[in-house]
Amino acid sequence: MNTRRTVLLTFSHAAMAVAGFAGGIYALPILIAPDAPTAEQVQAASAQALFKGEFRRDLKDSDALHWGEGAVTVTATTVSLLGRVAPGPDYKLYLSPTFVETEADFQRLKPSMLRVGDVKTFENFVVTLPAGVDPAKYTAVIVWCETFGEFITAAKYQ
Repeated sequence: MNTRRTVLLTFSHAAMAVAGFAGGIYALPILIAPDAPTAEQVQAASAQALFKGEFRRDLKDSDALHWGEGAVTVTATTVSLLGRVAPGPDYKLYLSPTFVETEADFQRLKPSMLRVGDVKTFENFVVTLPAGVDPAKYTAVIVWCETFGEFITAAKYQ
């Protein structure tokens, strides 16, 4: 076997290994995600809505792999989404006193935010707020990927 062929095979196999690893990182959260709540379950959780907002795809740091869309409702005990977020690992839901739509702004303001829970489904979700949290002290809800430090989406609710 000549050197050129060895280099070509090594490069092609390495490229496929990287592509497979990246595909696995993207697909794994989808494969292990629990069943999403139904529209009726989200609407029931949202019945006592104090605030409403909207996830939109056109935020500054949203792109083809990092986005959210749909109606967000905040009650005294839950944050709910009737819509979708892009699939990904390790999503966390934050309440923020300031609306942000970029990774830089999120990182800068993260100390003033409250991490309220995990987002484990990608179509509809209901996240329970920790006891004693007053959502009126915040103005926005943000979905953030902790593992990769990626801004996913945000909604201003007041």
